[in-house]
Amino acid sequence: VRSGRRAPREGGGSGTPEPGCCAQRGRPRRKGTRWHIDLQPWAGPAQSLDEEALRFLRYISTTQIACNHMSTDSLATDSSPAKKPWSVCLDDRFGLAHQIRSKQCRLYSLGLGNDDTQFEVSMADHGCEVHRFDPSVKSAHILESPRLWYHRLSIDWRDPHPAVAAPRPYSNTRKLGTILNEFGHHKIDVLKADLESAEWKILENLILEDVLEQIGQLTFEVHLHWPGFEVSGGDSTVVRFWYSLLKELELKGFRLFHSYKDLSKPQLFLKKDIFNASSCYTLSWVNTRWK
Repeated sequence: VRSGRRAPREGGGSGTPEPGCCAQRGRPRRKGTRWHIDLQPWAGPAQSLDEEALRFLRYISTTQIACNHMSTDSLATDSSPAKKPWSVCLDDRFGLAHQIRSKQCRLYSLGLGNDDTQFEVSMADHGCEVHRFDPSVKSAHILESPRLWYHRLSIDWRDPHPAVAAPRPYSNTRKLGTILNEFGHHKIDVLKADLESAEWKILENLILEDVLEQIGQLTFEVHLHWPGFEVSGGDSTVVRFWYSLLKELELKGFRLFHSYKDLSKPQLFLKKDIFNASSCYTLSWVNTRWK
């Protein structure tokens, strides 16, 4: 991390950020009790990869709701791989613009060693309280600028077992719901994630534990070149699982307002050069039930 001010330690040495970092907003969340997601019916009678992939790719390429005022980090052209189109919807009906104007916006950024922080810096400059989670950060908590925090934590789909010592750099891993409780945060206006194929299991965890109701907008990079961490099964089963996760978002009131196909990445779908698909898409949803 670039030179920044280190957060002062809280008394007792617990390692938990002080209230200046994590002032509570709203009531504590309730955890859900689901153990697995409900899989969608097969796309066709053959239960084939072709049927599943065509349904899935059509789904992620078709926006579900119009956003008239969309702010992006950089809507790069297909020939410019340097920047990624992280998007938020600023239509007044969804509340984010009001939260930014009133300096009440909160953004969580989940990453794995990615040095591109243009989106986070821009959101902080516009009035959001930004928390970036990355296990490569040198100190536990760093205040980089008045509204931009860095935390040496990585987001996982499970909490570490208390009796098992995790190897570095994964010793500081938490589920997102656990971090929300530890930080005293009830709501996240924007959740950005670039998790290099861990996104599917983490998204599953957010669904199972009802964390989604605490999130106003999602902007995720999804990777399709392999099933993802701990996603098992044949190719058609994997794609059915991916599709079922995104349909769960829809059931929770999330609507896709932006889809970006990254043509700078290899054109691979489950390790195959098929379907004219990219191995990487950036997808953005807004929670239409957000209050």
